[in-house]
Amino acid sequence: MNKNDKAEVVSELKEMIQNSSAIYLTDYSGINVEDISKIRGEFRKEKVKYKVIKNTLFKRALEELGKYDKLAVHLVGMTGYAFASDNPVAPAKIIKKYFSENQKLSLKACYIDQQFYEGTNLDMLAALPSKNDLIAGILGCLKSPASGIVGAINAVTRDLVNVTDQIAKQKAA
Repeated sequence: MNKNDKAEVVSELKEMIQNSSAIYLTDYSGINVEDISKIRGEFRKEKVKYKVIKNTLFKRALEELGKYDKLAVHLVGMTGYAFASDNPVAPAKIIKKYFSENQKLSLKACYIDQQFYEGTNLDMLAALPSKNDLIAGILGCLKSPASGIVGAINAVTRDLVNVTDQIAKQKAA
């Protein structure tokens, strides 16, 4: 790879890093081509970009951006990079699932929204709800009090109608 090609790769990396809300570093040693293709397919379903890049090029991109300095320590060996923008916990769920089944594709480290996590936090990260799940939960909480208020207003109206009916029946008798 010549100097111009390296500069182009670093430029693309910097753009991917800036456009991502989460960056995961994985150790993919011991995984065959067939399995890595399946893993990439799982990542694609979740709109996550999974790349295998030279560690030195990734390190250069980080240095030029001046971000995510804690990842530099983990740029050793066979490293795969997952870039997530829409659902920052999706890669953790995919990595955990594959690791649980095969004891391969371990998490080295990651950044999620500027917060650094070591690979030992994989179980905790995979247990986090997705952005859509959080939004649904919040909307459910917001809807719940509103439906309670509507029910209370309807109950008052219903009780008023019942009282009026009872008074009308007493006067008719």
